[in-house]
Amino acid sequence: MTITVAGAKKEVADGLSVAQLIIDENVETPQYVTVSVNDEFIAGGEFESTVLQDGDSVEFLYFMGGGQ
Repeated sequence: MTITVAGAKKEVADGLSVAQLIIDENVETPQYVTVSVNDEFIAGGEFESTVLQDGDSVEFLYFMGGGQ
């Protein structure tokens, strides 16, 4: 199936979970990543159970703090 990851189309296996995609994409500091699928945020506890579908769009986001 084809999904879009960070703006790039990719062929991935059917039944791929968000958790496995994080591993496959070598996401840096996965414990701090926020994932959106089709512009909806996925709770960290749901990465294993969220199965991607053909045509899904996935973004990996990191929220940064800082400033004064």
